[in-house]
Amino acid sequence: RLAERTAARLNETTTPAMKFTYYGHSCFAVETCGKTLLFDPFIRPNPLAAGVAMDQIRADYLLISHGHFDHIADAVELAQQTGATVVSNFEIISWLEKQGLKNVHPMNIGGAWNFDFGRVKSVNALHSSQLPDGSNGGSPGGFVVATAEGAFYYAGDTALTLDMKLIPEEFPLKFAILPIGDNFTMGAADGARAASLLQCQTIVGVHYDTFPWIKISPGTAASAFQTAGATLHLPAIGQTITL
Repeated sequence: RLAERTAARLNETTTPAMKFTYYGHSCFAVETCGKTLLFDPFIRPNPLAAGVAMDQIRADYLLISHGHFDHIADAVELAQQTGATVVSNFEIISWLEKQGLKNVHPMNIGGAWNFDFGRVKSVNALHSSQLPDGSNGGSPGGFVVATAEGAFYYAGDTALTLDMKLIPEEFPLKFAILPIGDNFTMGAADGARAASLLQCQTIVGVHYDTFPWIKISPGTAASAFQTAGATLHLPAIGQTITL
């Protein structure tokens, strides 16, 4: 296994770049293997994302980490608009089915599934989860997505956890998407520690600046990751970068 992981890391530089588009807060899309994966849709209620043309968004899959309104607010509208398959935990999928969605795939922590773009593993997040109507949102989680173009990790909303150390034992990560706003999740200092546990040098920060409680200093955040040997990317809302 160690030899295989080492070889995979050496080959990382030859894999095609993935496109990452940021839609604000923790909502973003990753284009990989001809498919667009959209995560945690929260656009219309976010004043910082007022310039995003939501009716222009396209997605093949919609992945939801947990039930809080700032991660699921636009899920039904975007799933109906795009026809995307919605992937989330059992409780969230059951709730979305009651909202009329039919193209869904339930998962739960520790499980994995092979989709047409690659393999998705549902992993632990230390947080809480409640759906907008107050009902049970199930266990909060994150996702590891492994494709022919490389693997990436989206932590969802989480505290720093030693579970992160297990991820690179199975997946050599091309990049990781981590919350850095503090107060409700990790801040930049713990995010930098997470990057070390993940053995990942390319980090995209999310879940910051949307509310007064999660305002950050971009320079201070970048310095924390630099000290840990990682590079923090903070794309502008609406911006697409390659990773």
